[in-house]
Amino acid sequence: MRYSTQFLLSAMAPEQFPAPSVPEIAFLGRSNVGKSSLLNTLAGEKAAKVSSTPGRTRAINFFALLDESQRRRLVFADLPGYGYAKISKSISAEWPKFIEPYLAERDALGLCVCLVDSNVPPQQRDAQLLDWLRSVDRHFVVVATKIDRLSGNERTRNLTALRKGLEIDDVLPVSAKTGAGLKELWARIEAVRIGS
Repeated sequence: MRYSTQFLLSAMAPEQFPAPSVPEIAFLGRSNVGKSSLLNTLAGEKAAKVSSTPGRTRAINFFALLDESQRRRLVFADLPGYGYAKISKSISAEWPKFIEPYLAERDALGLCVCLVDSNVPPQQRDAQLLDWLRSVDRHFVVVATKIDRLSGNERTRNLTALRKGLEIDDVLPVSAKTGAGLKELWARIEAVRIGS
């Protein structure tokens, strides 16, 4: 289905979150992982601002995805990159106070799309984020970005290393540049139901 996007708001406190109405998909990843590029490719337009300075997003930016009759179908939540904020066991103390409540308590949140760079070995911070999402019982999919930069053998090797290092069965390789993997990612996103 073809969607158009509508910017809703930037929230820096739980009371600013939009009223929940449709399934929400959260996009998380370290700064410079290609989150804005992927969001814009999925949305088919410049929804997220691509910054030359990683880690500029300090708020959760909410975008509604509208169908042809302008009805809201999904909401994308673009979360701040965590390159500038170390995720540790005390994630809730170090991440801004509105991010942890969003991820832990938001009823409308149906899926967390966790982005990792396919060109970079598994990172401890990513593993900690996945452990934390498991601890709050969140569904997530791990998406390996920038896959177009790797040869076939490198791709196989790097994806295997990510699966092993992050202790997950499945990594979805995508490229915002070539569109590889986007169909599979859309299938995961559109399968989401609130409360599933």
